[in-house]
Amino acid sequence: MKVPSSTTAVTAATLLALASNAEPVRRLRKSDLLPLVDDEALVDSIVLDDLLGCAQDLEDIAYATSRRNRVHGSEGHLNSVNYFVDQLKLVGDYYDIELQEFTTEVTLESHAELSIDGEALESGPFSFGNNGTWTDVPLVNVANLGCNAEDHPDTLSGAVALIARGDCTFLQKITLAGEKGAVAAVIYNNVDAGLAAGTLGEVNDLIPVAGITRADGLLLASQVENGETVTSSGEFWQYIANTTSHNVVASSKGGDADNVLFLGAHSDSVEAGPGINDNGSGSCGLLTIAKQLARWRTNNQVRFAWWTAEEEGLLGSEHYVATASGPALDRIRLYLNFDMIASPNYVLGIYDGDGSAFNLSGPAGSAEAERLFEDWYDSRGLPFVGSEFSGRSDYGPFLDVGVPAGGLDTGADGVKTDVEVALFGGVAGEWYDQNYHSAKDNVTNLNLDAFEATSRGIAHAVATWGTTWEGFPARNASITSLTRRAVGNKKYTSRMRKTRGGKRAYY
Repeated sequence: MKVPSSTTAVTAATLLALASNAEPVRRLRKSDLLPLVDDEALVDSIVLDDLLGCAQDLEDIAYATSRRNRVHGSEGHLNSVNYFVDQLKLVGDYYDIELQEFTTEVTLESHAELSIDGEALESGPFSFGNNGTWTDVPLVNVANLGCNAEDHPDTLSGAVALIARGDCTFLQKITLAGEKGAVAAVIYNNVDAGLAAGTLGEVNDLIPVAGITRADGLLLASQVENGETVTSSGEFWQYIANTTSHNVVASSKGGDADNVLFLGAHSDSVEAGPGINDNGSGSCGLLTIAKQLARWRTNNQVRFAWWTAEEEGLLGSEHYVATASGPALDRIRLYLNFDMIASPNYVLGIYDGDGSAFNLSGPAGSAEAERLFEDWYDSRGLPFVGSEFSGRSDYGPFLDVGVPAGGLDTGADGVKTDVEVALFGGVAGEWYDQNYHSAKDNVTNLNLDAFEATSRGIAHAVATWGTTWEGFPARNASITSLTRRAVGNKKYTSRMRKTRGGKRAYY
């Protein structure tokens, strides 16, 4: 029997109306068929053989090049980026993998040579410091910390400025010294933790600058103050070039993309060596977890990033945040950062997100991140200490746009205390990583207990927040961390000031 045309028309109209009001049908993904991530199983899947295998691969990548490092812009770093991508592809199509390219000016090579009264003195260059040579030029003390014009005496004309580190940027100090006619500057550290070192932040036409230790600086300043004539000679040069590099960003195809758990670690080393603790350890911890996670599905999207050019001043993470849209950043519920997690003279550090230890707190959710890691270490019978929440690694750019953050570390060039030795063992009075920023930062000097404990703690965080955000504060997208800190009447410290982390500093 033929259906009347009017009935056909009504039926079609009804179907169209129903279709317009229906939820769109999402294609079933392979990951949807996987079991929901199991906390204990994911944690137990993180084993030292995999962590060390990755670390050894990164060391081999560095040593296969003439420069024997993985510094941003080098062959070693390019091959590291390719390695992360290739390893992620081994788990199939679980992740959307993005190579985020950008170009920037960086210091690729440098040379530092300083002598005092004809005797060589250990020194180091500053990134973006200018080339220069001077011979038998007297040192002149700069008052206070050299942050104000009146601190720089007229006697600096034709002399070398001797300046203490602290309170203002290296750039500001040497700018003021140059304006008084200084031919160079020597900056000494304000802590007993090696040479003063850092970056001027950008290419400039200022006087050359050298960094020395606190002990050497105080001795020289005392000699000059007592009326002795102290002369210096120096030769400093750097090769600065435009370099293209990549962030690697891998986002799970499954899970709620409006509630993202984001984890990051930097993939580059410094010029001096292969960078296996700094930061092959964090990179390998995340890679191992990302590969194991592909056995399960998550309710929330999990995103991993391997940042480039952290050692040049957080350039990779800053580029990501600067180029992301506001809505994209709003969808990040929490960013977790892992930078140096296998230090030989380690502590188990947790970012002090609630500000209880260092009076520097983060956006709402940062305290919850700290608490999760505290509870996890407690459950394993492991001690822990707070790490200053200064933003001096790749979580800094996220804090600056109001994204809550957290993370773990095991220390860099800070000095271990007697109290910390009682908690973790090791050697008091020594750096957490005696091989920090040196050629000895290799696989043989990793602490395996710290490497495994921190990596498993990260896996616990992934399983927890990959499943639910229950009890976690909602994002307040209209307020940044800077505003939050001001509202909370907490002193904000530049993200690049000195902390246990010891990353590239502007101050």
